Amino acid sequence: MVNQPTKKTEVFLSLGSNIDPEKNLKYACRELKKAFGNIQISSVYRNKPIGFEGNDFLNMVVKVKSSFNPNEMLDFLGRLESATGRNIGTGAFDSRSLDIDMLLYGNLVHQEKPFQVPRIDIELYSFVICPLAEIEPDGIHPISGKTFKDLWESFDQEEHPLNKASLEV
Repeated sequence: MVNQPTKKTEVFLSLGSNIDPEKNLKYACRELKKAFGNIQISSVYRNKPIGFEGNDFLNMVVKVKSSFNPNEMLDFLGRLESATGRNIGTGAFDSRSLDIDMLLYGNLVHQEKPFQVPRIDIELYSFVICPLAEIEPDGIHPISGKTFKDLWESFDQEEHPLNKASLEV
């Protein structure tokens, strides 16, 4: 029997941190490169926390190609978050050492627990749609059918300002 190569799926991840963010984002990108090889990384953006008072967040989007199924991907991402000291499961808007969300898993539309893809965050937060549109402008949102570039251009950028951070990961 010949081993068939496992098809790899494009997975887009949103990474954010406001506790030692430079160190934690660099750590996450190193681990993602180890696990998936060549990854595509957006610019890093600085923004104020939403829903609570705290340090500014650094956020970015990373594209990987993975043979993990969605649940394996979530388990892997949870281990990365935990390795930085992230206390998972509070459900509250709070400071985070590392927050990694699976934004897209190929063209999969799955809106039930334990995960939702595409994540609603794509259309809600500038720190998600801006870096996503940066690295995949012609990508199509699997529900709305709009390109990420079009979603970003129609986003209220004045209401949700972002600044590029000078962080090389």
